[in-house]
Amino acid sequence: MTTVAPRFEAHRLGLHDELAADAQDVATRVLVAGSHGLVGPFPGAGDSGASCGTCLARRWQAARDKSLRDALELGGPSVAVAESPFLLAFQRDAVEAVLAAAEQAAAGAGPYASVYRVDLESLEVRRVPFVPDAECPRCGTARDDVPLRPELTLAPKPAPTVFRSRPLDDYGLETDAYANPVSGALGTSMWFEMTSRSTAPAYGTFGLRAGEYLRETLYGGHADSVRVSTQVAVLEGLERAAGLRPRGRRTTVHASLAELGDVAVDPRVGGLYRDEFYEKNPHIRRFDPQRPIPWVWGWSLRDDRAVLVPENLAYYHAGPVTERFVQETSNGCASGSSLTEATYHGLMELVERDAFLVAWFARRSLPEIDPRTSALASTRCMVDRLDMYGYEARFFDARLSFDIPVVVGVAVRRDGGLGTLAFGAGAGLDPEAAIAAALCEIGTDCLMAPMRVGWDRERYEAMAADFTAMYGLHDHPHVYGLPQMRGHAAFLLDGGDEPRSVAETFGADRPAPPLADDLRTDLAHCVEQVAARGFDVVVVDQTTPEQEALGLHTVSVTVPGLVPIDFGWLRQRAPHSSRVRTALREAGLMDRDLRDDEINPAPHPFP
Repeated sequence: MTTVAPRFEAHRLGLHDELAADAQDVATRVLVAGSHGLVGPFPGAGDSGASCGTCLARRWQAARDKSLRDALELGGPSVAVAESPFLLAFQRDAVEAVLAAAEQAAAGAGPYASVYRVDLESLEVRRVPFVPDAECPRCGTARDDVPLRPELTLAPKPAPTVFRSRPLDDYGLETDAYANPVSGALGTSMWFEMTSRSTAPAYGTFGLRAGEYLRETLYGGHADSVRVSTQVAVLEGLERAAGLRPRGRRTTVHASLAELGDVAVDPRVGGLYRDEFYEKNPHIRRFDPQRPIPWVWGWSLRDDRAVLVPENLAYYHAGPVTERFVQETSNGCASGSSLTEATYHGLMELVERDAFLVAWFARRSLPEIDPRTSALASTRCMVDRLDMYGYEARFFDARLSFDIPVVVGVAVRRDGGLGTLAFGAGAGLDPEAAIAAALCEIGTDCLMAPMRVGWDRERYEAMAADFTAMYGLHDHPHVYGLPQMRGHAAFLLDGGDEPRSVAETFGADRPAPPLADDLRTDLAHCVEQVAARGFDVVVVDQTTPEQEALGLHTVSVTVPGLVPIDFGWLRQRAPHSSRVRTALREAGLMDRDLRDDEINPAPHPFP
């Protein structure tokens, strides 16, 4: 076997950590990973060309499995013992031919950049669309985080009851750019729940490292077709990536709360963990108002001023685990075709979770809604479909402090078997849309619950007996798939009044707010409702360059003082929240605050 003098420069992947801060630039457009040559990236039609070999090397490594990533990122560099056996003369000829034709081919392949994978054993060539890496040190355009008023522009709605200004197809998503085995921006592939009998879910995962911890992030879409579910999944994956840590922007403020004063959001208002958590997790540092921490800029919609938010509250995977005095979630993060649209949906999620958690931990009986009186045929049909599969879809009016419709949905297995309960919720100015959102969640989850709970039933049985054994997000909904957990929801499911129609529930006694033709008007109404109760609404723009290229925006909305959602028993802040105790009195539903012994001792079931 002989090799020849190189006619092009080839960069070997899998030897060094391409994601390291001091990683070498990759100036070539030919990279070799085992028996594959990667040629590109080359700009697509109308593409600015802002991508490079370093981008491709970073995307390739980010899409590898945990074992390889740990070896590269934690284990140190490797040394090649010889030249690649896959770069003999005829293989180089093939790569050169692709290199010569690629630029013209990519320009005609569509708006996305192109990478060509050459199988150096069979010489098969496959094009994959490519998304540049916003964090690329060679061609990325990171900017300093500075205080900016969000441009909450007019956002005309297609109809008063439609809260998305653009249809999915308008984004021109080439979904293979985000999930492919070469350089997928959101992982190597997506998979589909082909056994689902209600929706056509699509899922994917990608990994993001913080210190030694490589977090696997799940994203998904739940619609009536695989095509739409895949599009929704990609948008959710981009939203997740935007919310995990700042991308394309540099955090510039590092100070203590004591130094910043009232320009900063005090994280103690949103709640910290109890002492027991920090005692059992001594590696996690408590919040200290005297200790400097990173902050990002946000904007108070109530006060119309710039404010600072702790970075680990605005981004839920930012910084080392040891510095996360609170492990936030994606609660309040949302995307849209404008900052206005994204902010509306982020605020609705906060209102929804707050209302549900207060009802759950206060064990508040909620007025039931008859879903068969819905004006939407799609809602009535899905309710009938779940009934055919042995589930009763029940819905409850969870409005509390605000007149914004909040609907809690529960799928109840009629025979009481495994997969007993599945919970979901929705919030929005249109009550029909809120019901539909709650139904989408329970309709997808309930039919898969028997299988998911059955896979790990022994562990869930242990959780049902000892709530401190609950650690992760999926533990909360899955443990309520056990028949013995139904009793914890008896306050909601048993003994209430007869269900009322949708029209009666949101009729003259407590009507839903009027619907505008523009989302900015709807958002302003919601902000006024929240501010009238003494709460602020703070918006942090998380939009990444990858999203900007699509005309997308993502925000993190924070309302300090609303009940936060947490996963894992020791991390629960809601049961110890003052709002859980005072909210019913403040809403005029009780004449006193709740006592500690009246708080629901069971974990919430929210997915």
